Order: sequence, then C-alpha cells, then structure tokens
Amino acid sequence: MLALLWVAFVITTVVAGVAILFTGRYPHGLFHFNVGVLRWSWRVGFYAYGALGTDRYPPFTLAKTDYPADFDVDYPEQLNRGLVLIKSWLLALPHLVVIGLVTATSASWWAARSTSSTVAAGDGSAGTAGISLLGVLVLIAGVVLLVTRRYPPALFDLIIGINRWAYRVLTYIALMRDEYPPLRLDQGPLDPGETGPEHPTVPTPEPVPVSTS
Repeated sequence: MLALLWVAFVITTVVAGVAILFTGRYPHGLFHFNVGVLRWSWRVGFYAYGALGTDRYPPFTLAKTDYPADFDVDYPEQLNRGLVLIKSWLLALPHLVVIGLVTATSASWWAARSTSSTVAAGDGSAGTAGISLLGVLVLIAGVVLLVTRRYPPALFDLIIGINRWAYRVLTYIALMRDEYPPLRLDQGPLDPGETGPEHPTVPTPEPVPVSTS
C-alpha cells in the first residue's frame, strides 16, 4: 500500500510544485493527501524498524487516529513561488547530508564509492548488506526489549529525535512549508512545546507527534 501511495506522493508533489510556482498556494486536496501519506509512513516506521515503538498495528488510513504515533503539518496559506525551485535540492542539502549519514547503510556508501568495479564484477553484492546508524540503534533497542521488555528512555528519545529530524526535512523538500527545518536534534517523546509525560510508558509508548508546527 505504501509503495503505491509513495508513487502517488511523488506525482502530487510535482503537480503541487507547479501550482505553487504560478499561484503561491499548495492545493488543499493534494496537501492533505501528502500529509496523510507521510502520516501513514511514520506509523509503519514507528511500529516496525524505524523505532519499534509500539505493539499496536498501524491502521490502514491516511486520516488522523488515536494511534500512539502521529504526524501533522499546518497548512500554509501562502508559499514563496521562487523557493519552490531550490528548496528540494539546494537549500535542503545540509540536512540531506546529515540525514544521509545517519540513515544510509554502510553498503550504500560502499556501493557509491565502487560502482564501476561492482559493475565490472557483475556480482551485485554492493546493495545486499549493511545497516545504518539508525538501524543499529533500533537493533539495540530491539535486543533490550527482547530481554527486559523495557525500552531505554534515552535510546527512545534519540531514535525519535532522528526520525523527527528526517520527517521535518522530508516535509520541507516536499514543498509543504517555507520555514527552514532547524539544524538540531530535538530528542524526547514529544515535540518542543508539546505537553505530556516526560517519557512514554513501556513497552508501548504514548503518542509521539512528528510535526513541523
């Protein structure tokens, strides 16, 4: 389902970019659809190997629910028409480098450095193994959960902070906001400014908003 939705997400983002370029506005329907795709993706990542944050199965819906992981973006009434041409690749580049270092697998980096030799060898081994820094952290959390049934709060905060950073950057390069994402790692179960418990209950965390507001 997500694979199909992400194909649609790319198409609607391109269409929205053209609309912003000429009108300075993001079409409402496309905006809410794209937010829904990101929301669904974050729920699945939170449930699976993006965080291992809950045992509750993610719902098959784009809409907001009471699921213990949430994502939302405030609708922009007006967007800069010029920025639409450079946000996704030039302005976001510093963020993309950092996020790439944290989320790219070692095999991906090795493949990027040795593409020509891999093609010559023809074994296709460059993309078959490897684990990212985020993957290592989630793996450690999984082992601890397996043994103790408790999620270390500090590790949870770090993993959520990395995911929060990645989704804020994704929101920016998807043209949904003009505000530049902060170059910082906001750790913890809740966004800065949100109210709630300091840490989630274990083993099922409380709601973890990942928003740009």
